[in-house]
Amino acid sequence: MQVSAKSHGFTQMIEFQIEPRQQSALVLALSEQTERLAQGHEGFLSASVQVSEDGRRVLNYLQWQTREDGDTAFKCLEREGEDFWTLIRAHQATAVTFGSFQVLRSIERSQDNALACNLYR
Repeated sequence: MQVSAKSHGFTQMIEFQIEPRQQSALVLALSEQTERLAQGHEGFLSASVQVSEDGRRVLNYLQWQTREDGDTAFKCLEREGEDFWTLIRAHQATAVTFGSFQVLRSIERSQDNALACNLYR
C-alpha cells in the first residue's frame, strides 16, 4: 500500500508485556509521561493507556498531527533521561513492541449520531 504524503495524523503505539503485578505502576508512569508530552509539545492530538484483560499487556497509544511532532516530543524525553527504555527497566517489561502509523482514513460519530468516514488522499 502506498502511503499518502498528505496524511491527517500520525499514531505511535508502544505495547509492553509485563507481569500483572507491574500493571498499575506502569499505567501510572505512562499516564504521567503522556500528560507531560501533551502539555509540553505542539501537535499533540490524543492518547490512551490501555490494558489487556489478563493484565500482561499495556498499550500506550499517542496521536500527533504529524510524525515530526511525535518524534520531537520523544527526543525531548530522551534528552531528559525519561525515555521508554527507563520505563522498560523500571517495570520489568519482558517484551516491547513499537509501531508507527499514518492516519489515512477515520470514522467518527458526529453530534447528530451519524457516522462519517473521512478519506485522506
